[in-house]
Amino acid sequence: MTPTLKQTTGPQFTRILSYGAARGEVAVPNEDLIGPIDSSDEWIRQRTGIVTRTRAVAETSATDLAAAAAAEAIERSGIPADQIDLVIAATISNSRQTPSMSAVVADRVGANPAAAYDSNAACAGFAYGVAQADALIRAGAAHYAVVIGAEKLSDVVDPTDRSISFLLGDGAGAVVIGPSETPGIGPTVWGSDGSKADAVGMNATLTEFRDGASGWPTLRQDGPVVFRWAVWEMVKVARQAIEAAGIEVSDLAAFIPHQANMRIIDEFAKQLKLPESVVIGRDIETTGNTSAASIPLATHRLLQEHPELSGGLALQIGFGAGLVFGAQVVVLP
Repeated sequence: MTPTLKQTTGPQFTRILSYGAARGEVAVPNEDLIGPIDSSDEWIRQRTGIVTRTRAVAETSATDLAAAAAAEAIERSGIPADQIDLVIAATISNSRQTPSMSAVVADRVGANPAAAYDSNAACAGFAYGVAQADALIRAGAAHYAVVIGAEKLSDVVDPTDRSISFLLGDGAGAVVIGPSETPGIGPTVWGSDGSKADAVGMNATLTEFRDGASGWPTLRQDGPVVFRWAVWEMVKVARQAIEAAGIEVSDLAAFIPHQANMRIIDEFAKQLKLPESVVIGRDIETTGNTSAASIPLATHRLLQEHPELSGGLALQIGFGAGLVFGAQVVVLP
C-alpha cells in the first residue's frame, strides 16, 4: 500500500508588515532629456505629469537597489532576517539572466538560505509577487516573505526614443509579508493578453544583439495602444479587485496604481469615482515610471506623507508589458 504523503498548511490569513524603498541617486529633470527627442519640458509635463525622475549612477545595479529596499523593509517589520524564508524579486532589468537577483539579495540581507526566485511580469510584477507570497504562506510553503520590485531602467533606455525613454526611472520597493489573524491581502485579479505583446517591450533580442543584427535592446512602446488599454480595460480590473475584496470604493483609504503616466492615473480616479477622501499615489512626478518598483515606491512615500493611512485599505493595480495585469486590495501596515 502506498503511504499517504503529508501536506503542509499555513495560516488562514496574511498581511503586509512593512515597506522599504530605494531610489536612484540622481534627479534627472526634463531639461536634461529633451534635446535627443526634440521635445520640451512643457510637453513632457502635459503628456506624463513627470517633472523629474530618479536614476542610478553607473556603479549602482538593480540588485543594489533591491537589497537596500529589502533591508529597510525587514528592519521596519521587526522580523529577524533569518526568519525570512522566501524572497521574490519582480524585475525586467537584472543585468544578468542568471543567477537570480532574489538569491543575491536574500544572501545580502541575511535571509540565506531562503527560497528565492525572480519574476518577470513587468509593471504588474509587484502585484504578482504579493499574490504569490500570500498564497505560498497560506499554503505552508513559507512563513515570512520579502517581495521586491526593482528596476534600473536607465540601462535599457535609448535617449533618442520618443515613445518611452523620458518616462523611465530607477528604484526599488519592497515589503515583508507574514501571517495575520485577520485578512490583510484581498483576492488578486490578474491575467494577461499576449495578443498585444508588441505594444510595449524590448525592440530586439539578446541573440540579435550578439549576432550584430541589432543594437543594444531597449524599451519601446506604442503609447496610444497602451494608454487606451490601461484606461478602459484596467479600470474594469480595478473594479473587479474591489468587488472580490467585498468592499465598496468608499471603503478605500488609498489608491496606488502603477506609476505609468499621470493622465492615466487621473482618468482612473475619474472612472472609479473615487471620493475626495481617497489618497492617490502620484510618485511618478518626481520618481518617473519604475515598472515593477513603482507601486511599492509610491506606497512607501504615501505612508511617509500620510501616516494616518496606516491600517486603511489600499487598492493597488499594476499593468504593462506582456500585456499583463494584477490588482488586489491590501491593508496598509
